[in-house]
Amino acid sequence: MSAASASSARNGLILNRIVIYGLLLFFALVYLIPLFVMLVTSFKTMDEIQSGNMLALPKDPTVEPWLKAWGETCVGLTCAGIKGYFWNSAKMVVPAVLISTILGALNGYVLTKWRFRGHKLVFGLMLFACFIPFQSVLLPMATVLGMLGRFGNDLREIFGTNFGFGNPTVNLVFVHVVYGLGFTTLFFRNYYEAFPTELIKAAQVDGASFFQIFRRILLPNSAPIFVVTVIYQFTNIWNDFLFASAYAGSGDVMPMTVALNNVVNTSTGVVEYNVNMAAAIIAALPTLLVYVVAGRYFVRGLMAGAVKG
Repeated sequence: MSAASASSARNGLILNRIVIYGLLLFFALVYLIPLFVMLVTSFKTMDEIQSGNMLALPKDPTVEPWLKAWGETCVGLTCAGIKGYFWNSAKMVVPAVLISTILGALNGYVLTKWRFRGHKLVFGLMLFACFIPFQSVLLPMATVLGMLGRFGNDLREIFGTNFGFGNPTVNLVFVHVVYGLGFTTLFFRNYYEAFPTELIKAAQVDGASFFQIFRRILLPNSAPIFVVTVIYQFTNIWNDFLFASAYAGSGDVMPMTVALNNVVNTSTGVVEYNVNMAAAIIAALPTLLVYVVAGRYFVRGLMAGAVKG
């Protein structure tokens, strides 16, 4: 290859990289501008917001909008901030994610290493459940939750407590576990499909039981897919609005998404954009933190489960 050809090839490679990185930078800026506007607006006073440029940095930064959003802003008719609704979401998300992830892991384990007659049909039905629209299950799920509530009332009459049956937070945990089970099963089934079956058979020869194999062999090697499933479930459940508004859309039991909607729609004479932006960022912080802390394992876990199956 002549010197001129080599120089032309290098110039073409440099030009391609400039175009690619330029496009990536452009789309990153377009994607991040709304977040930037939210962040800088949340630290501005209302006078600065009304008279200034929304892309400009705050001239006199203040955390007052954050404090007001957390403890004073009006959610509907109650002006006690969003802190209570934030913890409502936390109390719902943590058990829902844990239960759906563990059950999905057990389902994936059974469907790949303890196969039974009709396992493909069962997996197919669970896979089909992943594509059922949220709206189509609202009324059937409401009927089921109503039955559970009546059962809770019967338990209260007998034992003095309903053991959580009929509680709105428990209802949402149940809904998200049921609806998320198809996805968690899919993730773990694909991951365990590529797991060496010889290890399972060797453990069975040594007399290991069903749960011993799961606990001592599969679980220690399942960290990547657990991260994927937890991130996926946490994000979906925390950001859910439809189920939250349908089954816990009023009172002090509202999750964060419903409370945030009520903050934005609350009429107090003046729309406090800085408080609204601060509340929105607070609502988004848990999912952002999850991605920052465990995001690098997300793609790695997906690729590990995509080798086979």
